[in-house]
Amino acid sequence: MRAEIITIGDELLIGQVVDTNSAWMAERLNEAGIELYQITSVHDDREHILKALDEAFSRADIVLTTGGLGPTKDDITKHVMCEYFCTTLVEDSRVREHIHELYKERPDVLNRLTATQWLVPESAKILTNRVGSAPIMVFENEVKGERLKVRGEGQNSKFLIAMPGVPHEMKIAMREQVMPFLEFRERSQSELQNGASAYSLEARGEIIHRTMMLYGIAESTLALKIEEWENALPQSMHLAYLPKDGIIRLRLSSYGEATKEEIEQQLANLKPLIAGNLIATEDLPLETILGNQLKARHQTIATAESCTGGRLAAALNAQSGSSAYYMGSVVAYDNRIKEQVLGVKHSTLEKYGAVSEQTVREMAEGVRALMNTDYAIATSGIAGPTGGTPDKPVGTVWIAWATPDGTVAECYHFGVAREREQITQRAVTAALVELIKSLNTKQ
Repeated sequence: MRAEIITIGDELLIGQVVDTNSAWMAERLNEAGIELYQITSVHDDREHILKALDEAFSRADIVLTTGGLGPTKDDITKHVMCEYFCTTLVEDSRVREHIHELYKERPDVLNRLTATQWLVPESAKILTNRVGSAPIMVFENEVKGERLKVRGEGQNSKFLIAMPGVPHEMKIAMREQVMPFLEFRERSQSELQNGASAYSLEARGEIIHRTMMLYGIAESTLALKIEEWENALPQSMHLAYLPKDGIIRLRLSSYGEATKEEIEQQLANLKPLIAGNLIATEDLPLETILGNQLKARHQTIATAESCTGGRLAAALNAQSGSSAYYMGSVVAYDNRIKEQVLGVKHSTLEKYGAVSEQTVREMAEGVRALMNTDYAIATSGIAGPTGGTPDKPVGTVWIAWATPDGTVAECYHFGVAREREQITQRAVTAALVELIKSLNTKQ
């Protein structure tokens, strides 16, 4: 099966809201062996939505939409769907009962606008939105020309599934309703045709993605380094370069045309070429990779931050189960905190300044002693846009790692990033990467 996603809402196109739904949905579809072909964002505009639906159905078997299902005037998705599928709105008693139960502790919410939520397209199959008032709507039809004509279920059907745009509602809808529904339809179609259904994943083969994470190499340099290997890849495999914040995710994919063994053999051929830059052989956040390593070793870590302002702490703390290895942080932006809490010598700050190897070393050692951990990371730098000097320009960041084997420090120059947020994020990335690499060598 091939799918497309359409996200609906002006807020997505003016930058007011970042579309995180699509990436999450894409992961779930890939896990189920459903190929995602395109993601489209459109305005809350009738013609824009209709055109997007036509285009999506010209390419895909399943179209998933999010957004525009609320009770206010700007939420027009339900009405446009009725037009597209040649149907009308009718009252659904099950949806009405669900909404009354949902808001029984908040009677003020049950008003004339909320009442529009239990009006649903007559031809749609309605799936329950357990945590919200907007029902999940499923349309199953045969494509004819530029519009879909309503008809009964059949082996050549295409689907549209409309979901709410609120992320937590969409995720629950996908997990509890949409994916089980698609899996049920998959089995049903397969049974109808004795395993020969066009929807059969077995007939198509398995979608496989394998990702290598690299650091410390430019994308173009990497491409030249592995050019011969990449050119020799069979046509059944596709290589993608995904750079972000100094990390390059190198993803090798097959859309049902290669076996896991064939993919693994190609990766085995690749690894010697990238060994010096390879961080991990799975696509996980750096903080998760580091956390897993520390948990496996029963070791702990603490952080002391100046220029990163708690970003490093937030990353480590965000991981489930981080209390097993992450002890805490000191955000020592002011020099007095560096001295009074972390024990950085006043003479060190006077002689070398806050952004220096000497200071960041003492910060790391200070927080490691303070929190009695195995490891500690410290950062100090000039994130800009002001504060730079000729010898310490904006983007200069010192990072230190205090370990059971001693303390090391390194200076980075992230000035090419120019933006404050990019500089601090790259500092966090570098801080995590180097400790991951160090732990990798101890395995």
